[in-house]
Formats: sequence, structure tokens, C-alpha cells
Amino acid sequence: MCEDTRSFGRHSLTRQFSTVMIALVAGTVILCWILNTIFLGRFYMWNKSEILSASYKKVDTAAQAGSLDSEEFAIEFERLCANGNLTMIIINADYMIVHSSVSDNKTMLSHFMDLLFSSAQGDMDPIASGDGYVIQKQRDRRMESDYLVMWGTLSDGKLIMARTALESIHESSSLTNRFLFMIGSIAIVIGAILAGVVTRRITNPILELAELSRRMSGLDFEAKYTLSRKHKNEIDFLGERMNEMSGKLEQTISELKKANNELLLDNEQKTRIDEMRKEFLSNVSHELKTPLALIQGYAEGLSECINDDAESREFYCEVIMDEADKMNQMVKKLLTLNHLESGSDTLEMERFDLTELINGVIHASDILIRQSGITVCFDASQSMYVWADEFKIEEVITNFLSNAIHYAMYEKRIEIFYTRKEDCVRVSVFNTGRQIPEEELEKVWIKFYKVDKARTREYGGSGIGLSIVRAIMDSLHRKCGVFNRENGVEFWMELDTKNEEIVA
Repeated sequence: MCEDTRSFGRHSLTRQFSTVMIALVAGTVILCWILNTIFLGRFYMWNKSEILSASYKKVDTAAQAGSLDSEEFAIEFERLCANGNLTMIIINADYMIVHSSVSDNKTMLSHFMDLLFSSAQGDMDPIASGDGYVIQKQRDRRMESDYLVMWGTLSDGKLIMARTALESIHESSSLTNRFLFMIGSIAIVIGAILAGVVTRRITNPILELAELSRRMSGLDFEAKYTLSRKHKNEIDFLGERMNEMSGKLEQTISELKKANNELLLDNEQKTRIDEMRKEFLSNVSHELKTPLALIQGYAEGLSECINDDAESREFYCEVIMDEADKMNQMVKKLLTLNHLESGSDTLEMERFDLTELINGVIHASDILIRQSGITVCFDASQSMYVWADEFKIEEVITNFLSNAIHYAMYEKRIEIFYTRKEDCVRVSVFNTGRQIPEEELEKVWIKFYKVDKARTREYGGSGIGLSIVRAIMDSLHRKCGVFNRENGVEFWMELDTKNEEIVA
């Protein structure tokens, strides 16, 4: 992970949560200490006052019923003193003790008399009072202790006095404060540790999500949020949504890249087509310019009767017809090539003897072969049946053979032969002569491309024949090619020999 909570300093969630936890625990402890110090004594006195009041009412009820001397009341009297932690004495009008919870009745009676005397002098303010009784706070100077004292007159005229010590409340308050301090210190330490642990469980997934978003911003969509718990929480839910978003982004970006690539290819193709169009127009203009100039020149010569003899006029006419025929042939080839490249030309697939076809093309070119002094080697004794469009294959063979005748040099030998393969046959046409530069081997299929422009012009070539060959083979979904051999150049094509239908 690229960062941890320490890198955020005081702004980290761990530190903030720990601070809040510690402050909450410490505040609770301090608040309890303040409440304990200020209000515990008051609450204790109020509670003791209620106990004294309740004790008076129970004793007065027994006095009204005349059962103070009964055994049942004696038990109730002991229960009241024990449960309320009270010292209680009941005396009659003659100051004779009726009930007492202490063995030193004389001392208790003395305290009672002091209480009555102090009350008569107005030295003590009552804390609470009721019908027949008063509750006051008394200081025992001998014991240096404070007491809460209740005294009064019962319904039957007897006097009652009860008291409870207040000194324990001060000790309890001090002890409680010390206990709170100890517990508070432990709680603060435990709280800080728990806060660290809890916030780590929260911040670690958050940091993992932050790292995930950072990698996603860098287009790294291999990063995924890992769920390590059985029960998912809100952060796990967010992580799953981020994983889904990562997948969606990856798919969207992939589609955008694909569309962008297709757009680039379309632009490149458009540029290439535009360049090809310009090149095509330039080549056509160049190829037509020479024959048109010759036709125009010789036609003007005829019209101006530069030479009046019949032989000159015949020569002029032959030149005009020859150049017109070249233009006508080039236009036909361009139309043929256009039909093939546009896919509008219909294929007539049939099974025929390729050997017979090649033999026919050789015989058709026999005059040109003999005029050029070329030897053609071809084994016509073996039939070779193939599946293709016979008319178009004848055009391919004618172009290969014509190209070989015009470029044959040195030994002036042309070889036509087969190379059998598993489901097809390769037909090769080889001629001795100069090799084609390696960097130009693939360019010979381009329209109007000429390796040797002077020699092409010499025999009237237009540079379209091999383009037609490539277009025909592409329409048949078969391969063709060219490569240099040691003493010449070999053109080849492959045709199907299996007895099955070929889809055009």
C-alpha cells in the first residue's frame, strides 16, 4: 500500500478517533468525579432523611396501635435499626427507656438531651420535618463526627430519637473518586488501544480503496478490492462497486481504443485510397499521353499531306492504329481490373485440365516465342485437373507467359511446371534473366508499377497485367507470388485440386 495512517499526521482517522475516544472516557470520568464530589453527599443525606422519616412513620403507626410493647414490634424495631444503620431510642414522658438499639442508654439519653437543648436555643436548623418529628444535622464534638438526627413525639406522647453517622459518606466519596481515577486511567488506555484497532480495521480497507482508485487512474484495471470477511459491511459494498466500475471502465476504454483504432485505420485507408486515386490518374494520364501524342502527330501529318506517297501514308495509318489498339487494350484491362476489384465480376467455377489450358496459351504465343528466340519447357503429357474459373486462369497464365517472354534474357529459357501439395497444385512460370530487386518484389502487383520502364515501353506493356493476376487470385481466394532464383525470376500461383465446391 502506498501510504499508511502515519502519513496523514494529526488528520488521520486513527488519531482523530483515538483522541475522541480518550476525550470521551476522560470526560466521563471527570464528570463522574465532579458529580460524586458535589452531589453524592447531598444525595446521601436525602436518602438517610427518607430512611429516618420512614422509620418514624412505622414507629408512630405502632404507637397509634398501642403495640410498642409487643414482641412483634421489638423485632420490627431491630430490623429498622439494622437495615437503616440507625441508632434509635424511644422514651416515655418520665424519661424511662421503652426501646433502645444501644447498650449505653445513658450516653444515648445524654445526646438526646443535648439535642433538645440545642434545638430550644435555636442553634440547629432543621433539614427536614414532618408531623411530630424534625431531622437535623448534629456535630458530635467528642467523637468529632457528624450525624443526621431525627427526633420527635409519637402519637401516644412518647419521645423518639434516631441518628445515623454521616462520616462514612466522606470516606465513600473519597474512595469512589480514587476508584474512578484508577478505572478511568485503565479505561483510557484500553480505549486508546481499542480505538487504534477499530480504526485500523476501518482505515486499512479505505486505504486499499484509495490505492485501487490510484491504480485505476493509471489505467491499471488488474487491481481489485479483496473481501477478507465473511460478513460484508459498507466499505466492502463500496469495494465491490469499485470492482464493478473498474471492469466497466476497462471495457469502455477497450471499446474506445478499438473505435479509435478503427477510425485511424479508416483515415489511413481514406488517405491511401486518395493517394491511389491520384497515382492512378497520374499513371493513366502518363500512359495515354504518349499514344495520344503519336496519334495526333501522325494524324496531323496525314491531314497536311507531308508525304504524298502511298507507303508513307500507310506507315502513318499503321502507327495510328497501333497506338489506338494499345490504348484500347489498356482501357479493357482497366475495366477488367475494376470489375475484379469491385467484386462485380461473376466467377464460373468448374473443373478443367490445366495442362490443356497452358498448352493452348503456349501455342497462341508461338509466333512471339519464335521471334524472340526463346525455348519454352513444359511437360504436356500429364493432365492436371483443377477447380477454378477457366477463363480467368487462362488470363493469369497469359500474363505470366507474356511477362516471361518480354523479360527473358541470357539463355532465353522459360520453364512451366507443377509442384503438387496436399489439396492444391502450384503452377510456376520461370524465365532466365535479370532478377527483380528484393525491395521491389511486392511492388510488381501494384497498378502501373514497372521495374524497368524503358523495357516495358519497348514491348508496349502498361503495368496492369500483374495487378489483374493478383485481383483474379484474390477473387478465387488463392495465393500467388514471385521470388528470385539464381539465374532468373519465378512467378507462381496455387489452384485447388480437391473435388469439392469452392466458395467465391
